Amino acid sequence: MDRQSLDCAVARLQSRKEDWVRLPLSEKIHHLGELRRRTGKAARRWVEAALKAKSIPAGSPLAGEEWSGGPWAFLHGINRYVETLVTLDEGGDLLARCGPVRTRANGQVAVEVFPLNIYERLLLSGISAEIWMEPGITVENLRHHMASFYKQKNPSGKVALVLGAGNVSSITPMDVLHKLFNEGAVCVAKMNPVNDYLGPIFEEIFTSLVAYGFVQFVYGGGEVGSYLAHHAGVDEVHMTGSARTHDAIVFGTGPEGEDRKRRNDPMLKKRFTSELGNVTPTIVVPGPWDEADLRFQAEHIFTQKMQNAGFNCVAAQMLVTPKEWAGTDKLLYYLRTVMRSEATRVAYYPGAKARQQAAVALHPDRADQLDPPSDDGVSRTLITEIDPYSDSPLFQEEVFCGVLGQTNLPGRDPAHFLQNAVRFCNERLAGTLGVNLLIHPQTMKRYAKEYTTALSDLRYGAIGINLWCGAGFLLAQTAWGAYPGQTVNNVGSGIGHVHNTFFFDHPQKSVLYGNFFPFPRNLRHGEWHFLPKPPWFGTHRQNHTVGWRMAAFAENPGWLHLPGLFIDALRG
Repeated sequence: MDRQSLDCAVARLQSRKEDWVRLPLSEKIHHLGELRRRTGKAARRWVEAALKAKSIPAGSPLAGEEWSGGPWAFLHGINRYVETLVTLDEGGDLLARCGPVRTRANGQVAVEVFPLNIYERLLLSGISAEIWMEPGITVENLRHHMASFYKQKNPSGKVALVLGAGNVSSITPMDVLHKLFNEGAVCVAKMNPVNDYLGPIFEEIFTSLVAYGFVQFVYGGGEVGSYLAHHAGVDEVHMTGSARTHDAIVFGTGPEGEDRKRRNDPMLKKRFTSELGNVTPTIVVPGPWDEADLRFQAEHIFTQKMQNAGFNCVAAQMLVTPKEWAGTDKLLYYLRTVMRSEATRVAYYPGAKARQQAAVALHPDRADQLDPPSDDGVSRTLITEIDPYSDSPLFQEEVFCGVLGQTNLPGRDPAHFLQNAVRFCNERLAGTLGVNLLIHPQTMKRYAKEYTTALSDLRYGAIGINLWCGAGFLLAQTAWGAYPGQTVNNVGSGIGHVHNTFFFDHPQKSVLYGNFFPFPRNLRHGEWHFLPKPPWFGTHRQNHTVGWRMAAFAENPGWLHLPGLFIDALRG
C-alpha cells in the first residue's frame, strides 16, 4: 500500500477513536456478536486458505491445527469477551465469574480462570488454568486491579498499530480484539506478508468494525510496518514477531541502531507492547514412568515441537532430561520413532531450511535428521546430548523450524533435578514466554514442596504442567505474554500481555494443568478425567473433525454438538 492510502487509514481511525472509547458497552457487545456470526460464515474458507498456503491436504488430520489455531481460538475468545462485557454492562462482579481465588504460601494470589462451566469441563476434561498475579496484588485489592480501562471517567481514545504474525492465523485478529476491548484502542492491523492471503477474509469478518471506522487492515512488508509505527497518527504499537524486528523499529538498523540500543536512546518513544518468541524448554522430571507413559509423552513432545510444522513462538526447542534416569534413553527412542513415522511437513515459513541446516552444522555429530532429503521440506531434526555448560546457539536463538535439542542435567533424585532444571532454564535459555513440565503424579505428590517451589521460581509467562504451554495462547481467559520485567532495550520475549479476558491489570504468569495419563488408563492411577489421547496431538487421526466440531460448538454452543465430538475424540 502506498503512503497516501496508509495516511488515509490512520486519519479515519483518528477521527473515530473518541467515538469508540465512549461507545456504550451494549453496542460493543453487538459488534462482538457480528464478529461471531461472520466468523461462522467464513470459517471454512479461512481454514481452506491456510491449508492451501501450507500445502496440507483438506482431509488430513493436520487440518485440525488450522481449525483450532484459527476459527476456534478466535470464536472462543469472542465468547469470553462477550461474557465479560455483559457482566460489566449489568454492573456485575467480574471476579465472581472466575473460579476459586487462593493465596499461595508465598503470598501470591492465584485465580482459576478455566474451566468455568459444564461445557469446558466436558470438552477439555481434566485441564485447568490459573493466573498468578504480580507481587502487591492481594485478595482484598484484586477487584480494584481488574478492568481498569472501564473504570476511567473520561478515557482518551487511542490508535493502536497491530503488526500481525505470519504463523498461527488467529494471532492477528485476537491481538485486535485485545486492543479494542481490553484497552479501548481502535486498530490499524498490518497483515504479515507470510499470511496476508487471510486479510480479505478478516476484513469480511470485521465488516461492521471496519465500516464504522474502528478497524483498518493494511498490507505490505517491513517498510510499511516501520512507516506506520513512526506515524504521528499512531499512538501505540503491538507486535508479534522477533526481537530483531522489534529493535529495528525502536532503535533503527545498522551501527547507528546498535549504538542507540546501547545508549538506551530509542527512536520510537511510544508505548510498544510485544510477544517475541522463546527458546522453549520441556523439562522431563524423573519418576516411575512405565513404557506406556514414555510412548504417550513422546507423542506429547512431538506435538509441542511439530504443531504447525514447528513454526510457533513456544514450539519446544530444548528437551531438558535427567542424566541419571534410565527413562531418558527410552524416551528419546520413542521420540525418534514417532518423529520418523509421521508425515513430513512442508516448511512454508521463510528461512526454515537455512535455520535447520545452520543448527545441524553447529552440532554435526549430534544431529539426527529423521526425514529423507526433499526440496520443499525441512528434515525434522533431533540434536542430542548438547553440553549444558556450552555456549550452544540453540540455548540462545530461536530456530523456528522442526529442530529439537536435548540436554542432560544432573540430579540424583527429582528434587535435585528440578532445582538444576529451573536454574538452567532461567539462566541459560533465552526468553521467558513459555515452559513445559512433564511430571508423574506420584512424583508431584511425593516432592510437593520442591514441585511447588519450581513453579514459583520458573520465570516464564506460561507454564504448562503435563500440557503444552501453547494452550495458554488458545485459552483466551489466560494472560499471554512474557514474564514481566523486560525493558525496551532488553526486550527478551516481549513486554505486556494479550488475551486475559477477565481484564486483570497485573498478571505475572498463567499456569496450566493437564493430564499425565490418557483415558481410560488414567483410571488405574487415580487421575480423574475422561480425555483420551488429546485431539490436538499431532498423532491424533481425527484432529480435523474434532477441530471443525469445536469451532462449530464455539459459534453456537449447545448439547447437540457433544456426541459427535466425543465419538471423534475417542477415534483418534
